[in-house]
Amino acid sequence: MPATRLARIYYLLKFESQNTERVGSYVVTSLVKSISSGEFLAAVSIRRGMYDRVFRFANCFPTSALAMQHALAEGKGMVLANELN
Repeated sequence: MPATRLARIYYLLKFESQNTERVGSYVVTSLVKSISSGEFLAAVSIRRGMYDRVFRFANCFPTSALAMQHALAEGKGMVLANELN
């Protein structure tokens, strides 16, 4: 397995909670991780077939629910706006 793929898997494993939703032929998964300040970071994985793209967001959220909601909304928006090509 290539080193970049291993690094991506390791990064994803650090996230604690996930929520998945299908949008057309894509699978959008929100990823949430708590940090030491008590806030939450969000990322989104957008997968089609065996390939996925992971986007991390710079802003912090006060709750995991808000982080998850933001990641899902951004991911779905990218798919629906065809911003992945």
